[in-house]
Amino acid sequence: MNNTSSSLVLSKVPAVTLTFWIIKIAATTLGETGGDSVTMTLDWGYLAGTALFLGLLVVLVVAQIAARRFHPLLYWATIVASTTFGTTMADLADRSLGIGYAGGSALLFALLAATLGLWYRTEGSISVNTVTTPRIETFYWAAITVSQTLGTALGDWIADSGLGFGRGALVFAAAIALVAGLYVWTRISRVVLFWAAFILTRPLGATVGDFLDKPRANGGLALDRFTASAVLAAFMIACLFAFTQRPATKAHGST
Repeated sequence: MNNTSSSLVLSKVPAVTLTFWIIKIAATTLGETGGDSVTMTLDWGYLAGTALFLGLLVVLVVAQIAARRFHPLLYWATIVASTTFGTTMADLADRSLGIGYAGGSALLFALLAATLGLWYRTEGSISVNTVTTPRIETFYWAAITVSQTLGTALGDWIADSGLGFGRGALVFAAAIALVAGLYVWTRISRVVLFWAAFILTRPLGATVGDFLDKPRANGGLALDRFTASAVLAAFMIACLFAFTQRPATKAHGST
């Protein structure tokens, strides 16, 4: 093994590439249609749906942390579980607990800031390239789950503010384009821009998912939720087989 390869530590999360963001948006959209399939189409309700997806998420996170190397299918299954849990959890907080979109978004933003702050204080970095130990993975998945829930709440808030699902999706697409522009043309921290983009792709997926499956009277296309979810899942799997997913790397001694 040469000096270059021996100086790198492989992460158990994927490198951040264009393919990563394409699959991430598909996963967040699937999370919306999948969560709605259980809570609305099957009429489980938000509490039971949240409990179901929380259990699935815990099992997958434990499997992800126990794995010795990066497994693309396991990683993205865990992301989908986090986003379906985020969908039902945000709906539970916004609607069943009576704190509204603004209250739910503010609470989740504070929780995400606390999670990232504790991670940074403990490890000295919140870069995904450093996700190489069980403790850092725990911080990573906690931040991912909270960010997914926050994104759902933001998507619902914007869509229900009068913009609707289609225009709401355009708002978040424009915000992501702005982050991409900042990445290309400025020296703003890549770690900060990653988390900004990660949060924003969730409400984009939420509004697109709602646009696909909500009734026409509410501004949606009224597509069958199970069919939409199956198509999105098939698209994700096709991307995983068509495009190689490599793990992120961290140089020894870097943060």
